[in-house]
Amino acid sequence: QVQLVESGGGLVQPGGSLRLSCAASGFTSERYAIGWFRQAPGKEHEGVSCIGSRDGSIYYTDSVKGRFTISRDNAKNTVYLQMNSLKPEDTAVYYCATDLQSECPWELVRGAFGSWGQGTLVTVSS
Repeated sequence: QVQLVESGGGLVQPGGSLRLSCAASGFTSERYAIGWFRQAPGKEHEGVSCIGSRDGSIYYTDSVKGRFTISRDNAKNTVYLQMNSLKPEDTAVYYCATDLQSECPWELVRGAFGSWGQGTLVTVSS
């Protein structure tokens, strides 16, 4: 069974950092693209980042470029999202997801991903 579990969220002050983890089970995540999404009340569901199984296949939405870094630890079957220089507008529930495809889609669209984690809440506030 495909299963994804996010962790690492919490309360952080503006300018701080968090590292989110997406632990996969039931499949070998290194073979597939993994996406990070976020949603906050009153905001549209947003694709944040994606890492594919092929070399150089990485995507970030413009608002997080230069601040967030997506990476894999294949030995742990885990994908990470390192978030630096956090802003209040980064506050959201963060989800990881996969569509069991090797490549990230042209755009991160919720409907393109069939398997989702439960989400982890990130709150950026002073």
